[in-house]
Amino acid sequence: MGLFDWLTKRGKALSQMTRQELRRQELLLDRERQQLHKKIQDAAGKKQEIFQRGREEKSPEVRRMLAQEFDLKTTEQLMMGRQLNIRSKEYLTVSRMRMLRENADRAKSRGSRLGLISEKDLIALEKMIANDSITSEMYQERLDDMLQVSATDGESILTPGSKQVLDVWEQMDTGLISDEGQAFDEAERRVRERHQQAEGAS
Repeated sequence: MGLFDWLTKRGKALSQMTRQELRRQELLLDRERQQLHKKIQDAAGKKQEIFQRGREEKSPEVRRMLAQEFDLKTTEQLMMGRQLNIRSKEYLTVSRMRMLRENADRAKSRGSRLGLISEKDLIALEKMIANDSITSEMYQERLDDMLQVSATDGESILTPGSKQVLDVWEQMDTGLISDEGQAFDEAERRVRERHQQAEGAS
């Protein structure tokens, strides 16, 4: 059963779903995302092997065969990439709803947001999920608009720790950090600090 079949055919509004139901679906979607990501990485590795073999191969017949294999792996990568894009957007939807559910009391004090997903909104979201040209980042922005969730509202999928990891990667991209081991240690240190700060504040 697809995500939106699960969401719309259980006879229960999104705002009435339990945290456990949303969390269960969130975990399933995340597992699918991880599996797809691994398959894409594996396909990329096999393509490198095929390309290397073709570069060293002298037989025209074998080269043609390897070229076909390379093309096939590329097609597989593209198909899995589209699936990963869809799963990522579905994952964002369930994650957002779970977080809103967990923060229901706080949301009520500011005006409840839990009932804002209408059938019309679901149809619009489903179309966006199926649209390959809409990336997960674009979808997240539109989803946040629908749910009226600010990225600075403390309910963003990006935790303070994950933002620090992104910052380290950006520093590697710009050359501020060149050593991969050093970058990993820096990211680990920052994330642990954020967790310690969160524990101290709770």
